[in-house]
Amino acid sequence: MSLVETRYEHVILNEAQAPIIAGTNMKVIELVLEKTAYGWSPEELYFQHPYLTLGQIYSALAYYWDHQEELDRDIERRLEFVDQVQRAMEPSPLVARLKAKGLI
Repeated sequence: MSLVETRYEHVILNEAQAPIIAGTNMKVIELVLEKTAYGWSPEELYFQHPYLTLGQIYSALAYYWDHQEELDRDIERRLEFVDQVQRAMEPSPLVARLKAKGLI
């Protein structure tokens, strides 16, 4: 596994050049998405991820803010991929039954 250090003490780039928190598998964008989706503070992120330190969390958030445009494009690209996959899939039998009954 080829890792590249960054200026951020707790953030490294993995082999796909995605920023991750050093010593973990957590991508910076995963932490940012949780912060955005749930409105979590760094302290709440720490509570939800006790294996991370506050230093790691703040470093990841600092990396995001310094690279926001690039990471936001990556998030948008990932969301578009999920939308494509969902559109290409047949609805599950359960969803089909619920739609037929007008429940969704």
